[in-house]
Amino acid sequence: MDVDISEKSIPVFTALDSPVRLKIINLLSKNKMNVKEISQALDLSSTITIMHLNKLEAANIIRTEKQGTRRISSLQVDNINVSFPKQLYVPYDSKDIEVPVGQYTDYDVTPSCGLAGQHGFIGKVDDPKYFMTPERDKAGMVWFSKGYVEYQIPNYIEDNQNIEMIEISLELGSEFPFSNNNWKSDLFLTLNGKEIGAWESPGDFSDTRGRLTPSWVYDDMNQYGILKLFRVSRHGSFIDGHYASDTLISDLDLSGDSWTLRIGVKPNANYVGGCTIYGRQFGNHDQGIKCKIYYSNDGD
Repeated sequence: MDVDISEKSIPVFTALDSPVRLKIINLLSKNKMNVKEISQALDLSSTITIMHLNKLEAANIIRTEKQGTRRISSLQVDNINVSFPKQLYVPYDSKDIEVPVGQYTDYDVTPSCGLAGQHGFIGKVDDPKYFMTPERDKAGMVWFSKGYVEYQIPNYIEDNQNIEMIEISLELGSEFPFSNNNWKSDLFLTLNGKEIGAWESPGDFSDTRGRLTPSWVYDDMNQYGILKLFRVSRHGSFIDGHYASDTLISDLDLSGDSWTLRIGVKPNANYVGGCTIYGRQFGNHDQGIKCKIYYSNDGD
């Protein structure tokens, strides 16, 4: 489950703010249980137990089903990722560019693979030749088991401006046929051929529905990823503020009219678990691939 610091995440934090509910989570991590079994294990009344279960269910941490007159509860998530605002004071001007996830210009992918839009799949699933369909620009989700996709980032920096730092943010996850919440994958990002960093995705998540994922997407398909922030500066390259590689901003040839951004999975990675890229109106973050270019002016 992916949550952020906003009011819509309050039910999750509220559900976790109780020793009793934490004990219930631990019990359900081992087996499904009915209300009577949970009540007896915690020495609580059924009424109090149901109150706690309702809070956990409202937060999508557990699910319940009826079997006759019995209410059976089971754990729905195995991890909760909390995304904090990523702010960095930078004494430079900046330009913002957002590229749709379907607007890649080159690719080399292996099934399982495909594209999805607001109203269904785009082209034929698991057939790489459909990755060059003209309708790909409508994609809100792109996935593949191995390989990469490449995007062109337009360069709007003027001759009298000097690039000091570049940030790239996007929502990423692994790729498993349908989904697997514990499916690791080492995802890499390069800019103009230089590696910015590699991130180990923990899974291909369907434990709860993505906040933006269209209703036509099946519940057992991947629903959302994790928002990651890649940064390259004069001090090195970083992922979510953590050191990722020795690549410096000065190592990049940024003189062209556009820059090549490659995202994918290396065949020799420790975990070759595929890649899913989420865009607008998919997943949990309503954005494509966001690029922020920080620059100074000559004479500053």
